[in-house]
Amino acid sequence: MSRWEFVGRRDELDRLLAAATGVEGRGLIYSGSAGVGKSRLLRECLAALPTDRYAVWSVAASATTAALPFGGLIQVLPTEQPQGLSPAGMLRWAVDQLQQQAAGRRIVLAVDDSHLLDPPSAALVHLIARADNATVIGTLRDGEQLPLPIRALWTNGLVDQVELSPLGLSDTTGLLAAILRGPVDGRSAERLWRLSGGNPLLLRELVMAAPNDELSRAYGVWRWTGGLELAPSLSDLIDTRIGQLTPGVRAVLELVAFGEPLGLHLLYQAVEPTDVETAEERGLIAVEHNDRRVDVRLGHPLYGEVMRRRCPVSRTRRLQARLAELLEAVGKRRRGDLLRVAVWRLDSGTAQDPALLLDAAAHAFARYDVPLGTRLARAALDADGGFDAAELLATILMFADRPDEALAMLDAVAGDASGPGRRARWLTVRGMVSYWGLSQESTVDEIAARGAELTDASERARVNAFEAIMRLHRLDTTHAVRLARAVLDRPAAGVAARELARCTLAHLQAAQGQLSRSAAAIRQVQAEAARWRGDMPYLQLALELARGTRLTLGGDLAGIDAIVADEFADLAGEGDFRLGTGYLAILQAYAARLRGQSGAALKTSLGACAVLATSRVYAGLAQAERAQAAALRGDAAHAAEAMAEADRTHAPGMAVLYPWLEQARGAVLAAGDLPAAAKHLAALADRLREDGLAGHEVLVLHDLVRLDQAAAPVGPTCVDGGRRTVAQRLTELSERVDGPLPPLLARYARATGTDAADDLLAVADDFAALDLRLFAAEATAAALHRLRRDRSSSATAAHERLGELLGRCDQVVTPALRLGQPSLTEREWEIARLAAQGVTSRAIAERLFLSSRTVENHLQRVYSKLGVAGRAELRSALRSLPGQDGEPTG
Repeated sequence: MSRWEFVGRRDELDRLLAAATGVEGRGLIYSGSAGVGKSRLLRECLAALPTDRYAVWSVAASATTAALPFGGLIQVLPTEQPQGLSPAGMLRWAVDQLQQQAAGRRIVLAVDDSHLLDPPSAALVHLIARADNATVIGTLRDGEQLPLPIRALWTNGLVDQVELSPLGLSDTTGLLAAILRGPVDGRSAERLWRLSGGNPLLLRELVMAAPNDELSRAYGVWRWTGGLELAPSLSDLIDTRIGQLTPGVRAVLELVAFGEPLGLHLLYQAVEPTDVETAEERGLIAVEHNDRRVDVRLGHPLYGEVMRRRCPVSRTRRLQARLAELLEAVGKRRRGDLLRVAVWRLDSGTAQDPALLLDAAAHAFARYDVPLGTRLARAALDADGGFDAAELLATILMFADRPDEALAMLDAVAGDASGPGRRARWLTVRGMVSYWGLSQESTVDEIAARGAELTDASERARVNAFEAIMRLHRLDTTHAVRLARAVLDRPAAGVAARELARCTLAHLQAAQGQLSRSAAAIRQVQAEAARWRGDMPYLQLALELARGTRLTLGGDLAGIDAIVADEFADLAGEGDFRLGTGYLAILQAYAARLRGQSGAALKTSLGACAVLATSRVYAGLAQAERAQAAALRGDAAHAAEAMAEADRTHAPGMAVLYPWLEQARGAVLAAGDLPAAAKHLAALADRLREDGLAGHEVLVLHDLVRLDQAAAPVGPTCVDGGRRTVAQRLTELSERVDGPLPPLLARYARATGTDAADDLLAVADDFAALDLRLFAAEATAAALHRLRRDRSSSATAAHERLGELLGRCDQVVTPALRLGQPSLTEREWEIARLAAQGVTSRAIAERLFLSSRTVENHLQRVYSKLGVAGRAELRSALRSLPGQDGEPTG
């Protein structure tokens, strides 16, 4: 990590280069906070300047030279200076020396930290900026006293002065990936970005200070899992920014550090208002309006880390108790106030009310904050919270990937599970831990037997709802539907039980192709969210699985984007709710793959694998999506390795996910053995038909069509015992499966069978309208193959369309794209590329040491393979070859 790569800042660098090389001679000075990247930007600019055209001098001003006349420019001026000259004479002498050394080249004087220049050096810089053949570029730090000649540079119009903003999230993520030499988990990158404030220097210190067990790599993705470590260098840097503090201002910062965001009215009750104003004037705190409340935050996230770590334990506890008292006095008006009071009470040692801790733990879990919920629930249990605390803690431990602890805790309070409602809750939580946490399939029959012993209708409904979703997951669909409908028909069933049962039906309806009914059920569950979230927050996972299944089977990528960006995704990420973030990442990777964004699909699926590494609920699904992404990129070895991991990590109790895993297996096989892939997918389609999962069957049949169009030896695959072709079966399903996708897939299958290029292009347009770029590119490639074979005049337009589609994709290699494209030899590709750039045959021959006749013969073979008439169509034809970035196709 000795040197960070230069990432981002392309616009800023281009602007600085334009200023350094522009004919007008107007320079540019970037200003900004310490560590924001000004000096690195200046160095990158200087490295790009050709020294044969520019006399480049770089000056790094410093506090050590600020008291010496011309000390700032000691690096560029001769060591021997004339004696007895007046100040003006010295300036003229210095300018002459630089002009002589330039030897007719244009002078570019770069001054880093120009605010530290001594007065004579600053005057000389100003004088050079006025010269006709010189340009001044540089940097200065915000908030520093500037030498008057430097300030006059922009007031006199000699340079532009521009504020250099902190790095955005995207550039920060790129910088982290560059220095760690691998992709970084999105949530980790966002946390580091927020803590560093987009400051590269602070980011560097944070990464270098992270212990190995807190900055770790899994499946190639870096993840920052721990708290914040402050290295001495980072602490010193923050101390410099904070500066000296009076006792009053320190009190303000300490209260805000432990309480942010803290209401301004609360802060005024604890400290002197004048101290608050002083802290705001110095940028140590920021006052912001949030709805009807005025909140106070620290001026930088790291200020809080420093203040909290250096505050004595006794004062820390006193401050936290005081914050709790202040908020309790005015009333807990906002949703988060209960949590804040409970945490302050717990940390200050004044938490004596188990009911407060239990309510706060439930609230934290309802917000999917697993670590905080665990801590509060354990504190409630320690404060004699009894069965309710133990049951809640066990539930949260299940979602913290600690099922063994959860089961032991539940068994320890089994004797207390006899009160009203307790038996059902104990049974369902224990069943959940045993079935999903420990993969014990026998749990389903056990919970059914124990549930039958319950006499209370509401309790039995709760147990039946859990039994229903368990049976769905192990593909006992008939029994699952009967149980779920019985719960919905039972008036005594609670809201959470009813909506869990509805999720079971919604998931199955989506898998069966009843997407409209599934959508209606999902909307009903969402409408009741406020009523079930406090009782059963993890119901959200069942909802997301049903909703995700419907969206993926319907090809609704915009819908996937919406749920990946909604509040649950943010809460799950912030609260380390890994099952939630992992599943949503799988959906995100799926959408990226169908858009042809193979790089994003692979990175996101790798992140999902890392997040779900300790949980087997969705681990196999994440690995299967990784296999799909790797296969799409043409990496057969990676795809096979991921598929093996999918088989190893897939839990038997998650049989409902088999269509996704087996479809991924088909993609992996297709990367090397098309007949085997076709045989596997045909068998999978028959299995799905027998299981009644028509929604999945449609997509598998489409995969078969994609293989059929890619290679004639596969032939028109038959399904349903060989009685019908894929196109016939898709046509039948298009009348039964909801949504716009099945009819489109049926049209595609028919068009590939009839060899109709126009129909394929029309289908490609409809795929593109749904943002299914991968399918659109494959349909266009199929049409182009036919047009090229027939030497149709429409081939040129098809070339352009395919080139445009592939230009919006990453590296994509599928059988439909790969096997349908012409294969050019290395020499043919080399000649074709030069010809497409406008190089004449004679010039190509001279460059490659060939005869002109040989060049023309190669070009004629290229034209024949690509189905074009000549050079005019060659450029668009080459652009339409998938995966081409300057390399030969064959």
